[in-house]
Amino acid sequence: MDFLLLRIAQVEHRIGLRKSAVYALIKSGLFPPPVQIGKRSVAWPQHQIDEWIQARIAERDKKISGQR
Repeated sequence: MDFLLLRIAQVEHRIGLRKSAVYALIKSGLFPPPVQIGKRSVAWPQHQIDEWIQARIAERDKKISGQR
């Protein structure tokens, strides 16, 4: 399996949230933590970000279908 790693700017762009919000979600256990890729560098596996996005969509769809 190939893994693509995303840096924080790419994660911000992909999910529409700023760095501070990403780290707040990580702290609260609601977002996948980054992988250390260097002494002062971190990144996120793209598939984990994609799964997080898909879970948000599924939550929305569940709420919408429950309202009808």
